[in-house]
Amino acid sequence: MKEKHDIKGRCPSGSFPYTIKSGDTLYILAQKYNTTVEAILKINPGIDPNNLQIGQVICIPKAAPPMPPCPNGFYYTIKEGDTFYKLSQQFGVSVEAIMRANPGVDPNNLQIGQVICIPYSAPPMPPCPNGFYYTIRSGDTIYSLSQRFGVSVEAIMRANPGIDPYNLQIGQVICIPQAAPPVPPLPPCPNGFYYTIKPGDTLFTISQRFNVPVQEIINANPGIDPNNLQIGQVICIPRRCVVFCF
Repeated sequence: MKEKHDIKGRCPSGSFPYTIKSGDTLYILAQKYNTTVEAILKINPGIDPNNLQIGQVICIPKAAPPMPPCPNGFYYTIKEGDTFYKLSQQFGVSVEAIMRANPGVDPNNLQIGQVICIPYSAPPMPPCPNGFYYTIRSGDTIYSLSQRFGVSVEAIMRANPGIDPYNLQIGQVICIPQAAPPVPPLPPCPNGFYYTIKPGDTLFTISQRFNVPVQEIINANPGIDPNNLQIGQVICIPRRCVVFCF
């Protein structure tokens, strides 16, 4: 009994004492307790696997819990002194994200040798001043998103520099730019020239610049709103004819 008591005291954390019975082998014990012969030998230095004695007390490692799924991260083995906070600082990911990736893990009782999942830190969201954020779902492609939101593949790529269109991740957040409004057809301008509205332009300043009455500019651009000129808008500036125009 004294030998068993001493062995129990010496069994390392994560293992338990076992008393050899008739017919036992390390292979049988490994199968019974869901471990390996190598793991048993490792925590029982000096044991002779070919000469087990009935009544001999050895240490059996406890079966390792199944590793958590980790599709968007990597596995990490807990070392002495590790805490979720320390790991969050080390790998640049929040404590909450580590906890979500390891349901059932007690952050206040981490075990040396325990394997946990460290999720990859989320990349910073791209700026999206003229669009909206969208979270990638299963089956999404840049092409399918371009069709759904009426914006070109090229526009989505420009709004998300560095994005890999062939490796979108479920949960990844990207910017969907607003679809450009349709460009209105240019007004006919057979006896004039086209002009692109610039900041500060009004029909009066344009008429002064090109020496054309405001009303003639309006007549040459049916449907134009003289009080709501848009930067980039293209209008027709008619040429003034004294006698006749060529």
